[in-house]
Amino acid sequence: MKISISLLLTLSVAIVLFVVFMSMLRPAEHLNGGSEYEVRVVNGFTNNSSLPLVIWCASKDSELGGRALQERDDFSWRLKTNIWGTTHFWCTMKWDQMRKSFDAFKASRDAYRCGTARKCTWLVKEDGFYFSNDEVNWQKDFPWY
Repeated sequence: MKISISLLLTLSVAIVLFVVFMSMLRPAEHLNGGSEYEVRVVNGFTNNSSLPLVIWCASKDSELGGRALQERDDFSWRLKTNIWGTTHFWCTMKWDQMRKSFDAFKASRDAYRCGTARKCTWLVKEDGFYFSNDEVNWQKDFPWY
């Protein structure tokens, strides 16, 4: 009986510590079911009027579908992160003979990178994929190949 009470007490303390720790990392997320983010992918090609940039995006829980983006067109969506911090959306891009899949939103990477406005924008250009959280300052994350 002593072991059972001791185990129950230890488990209770562990749960309380976990909740306190999670609230320090992501204060509002555990209360409201997650933080909301806007993800936007923009066709930044300079001369592809005859051949659109094709995009298809999904997560393990939902398929966002595909679009054919002309110059400066965009595909955007809003998402809410889960309390475990494992929310993940990926996209596959295709232009001419080039094809690339990438993580459009990955909570473990983007929860802070997307900034206080929680805006995650990708600009897809001929030489690669650029990221910004303000659509002013762009950083190249990776090339097509």
